[in-house]
Amino acid sequence: MSNVAKLAADALSEGGGIFRLSPTWVPRAFLQPGRRLKLHPNDYYALGTHRGGIDERWFGSTTVATNEGAPDDEGLSYCVFGGEKFTLKDAISELGGEIIGDAIWGKYNRWPVYSKFFDNMGPIPHHMHQNSEQAAKVGQEGKPESYYFPPQLNAIGNNFPYTFMGLEPGTTKQDVIDCLDRWNNGDNGILDLSKAYRLKPGTGWLIPPCVLHAPGSLLTYEPQWGSDVFGMYQSMVEGRAVHRSLLTKDFPEDKHDDNAYLVEALDWEANVDPNFKDNNYLEPITIGDTAAAGYVDRWVVYGKVNGEQLFTAKELTVDPGAKLTLKDTGAYSWITVQGEGKIGNLRLQTPAMIRFGEMTEDEVFVTEKTAKEGVTIENTGSEPLVSLRYFGPDACPDAPNVGDHHK
Repeated sequence: MSNVAKLAADALSEGGGIFRLSPTWVPRAFLQPGRRLKLHPNDYYALGTHRGGIDERWFGSTTVATNEGAPDDEGLSYCVFGGEKFTLKDAISELGGEIIGDAIWGKYNRWPVYSKFFDNMGPIPHHMHQNSEQAAKVGQEGKPESYYFPPQLNAIGNNFPYTFMGLEPGTTKQDVIDCLDRWNNGDNGILDLSKAYRLKPGTGWLIPPCVLHAPGSLLTYEPQWGSDVFGMYQSMVEGRAVHRSLLTKDFPEDKHDDNAYLVEALDWEANVDPNFKDNNYLEPITIGDTAAAGYVDRWVVYGKVNGEQLFTAKELTVDPGAKLTLKDTGAYSWITVQGEGKIGNLRLQTPAMIRFGEMTEDEVFVTEKTAKEGVTIENTGSEPLVSLRYFGPDACPDAPNVGDHHK
């Protein structure tokens, strides 16, 4: 047994099938942090201004962030046990289905999803994420994603709490080609072809690959496929130029100057869908009638992308003094967003402020076996204990479909 395998096995034995994870911070050189990640004010540029401000925290991640100049492990989650640490990626490579379940391990040979807090002061460029076929041409994987806007982290909306999504019905491909042709003329005007939706804390969206979107300035919880591919189709945001390399970086090199090819890469029907909101908007759906028992569990991310369930997420709220056994149908990554308590035999505490590199007690990863057997959750504090947890592909066969919140 390798050292990582032994450490991981020992950690799971002592943690009752649960890993303690340390915070994983990711900067973006082309964005301005929204400063709601609870980092100390002096630490948002802890990696240096040349790397950009820290505007993301990744959860349960075995996916590497593809940032220029980044270390090899940027974006990877670390398990902490007995004064040592090892990546969740290495632990899963060693123990496989023992952690994530035989179905996911057998099909993907890895944990193929992750989530993050995405936190910016203003909007980001109108962009898409390639589908699996497109991403494979550059040795990567496609990326569908989803949004949920946790109220606990959105007391302020920052500069632009609206997200442009898709393209207005009637837009032509030539309209978008013309925008790309104007890349170096200033603002290429692509937002003139789109529609902005006001973002509401406590709601969310499901975003398939190849659909344009320009996320607004709410802090966002984003369960998504384990990839960091994208193409940015907007040349200027808030007066800042977007380098064209951010449009082309995940397309074949011989297509970088072919604007017609870049537009053909969009899922046209999904972008100009006249019922875009009906087909992509999510509101929480309560699971069962449990409020009298002191807790409420809700679906916050659900639905299928091109007929496949790729990820789902739930929000659990436990009243002060309440205790429950939580059973789920798959492994999950957990982040606490309010309150204090216990999950199994591990303490939970929502930090008010975090120094870069400092350990916290708000994040864990629960193995499939433990999730199915049930985990004891207890609120030991004086305010609600609130957490978000996301699941891998096909892990939640009972999840609702997009639009079911109307029922």
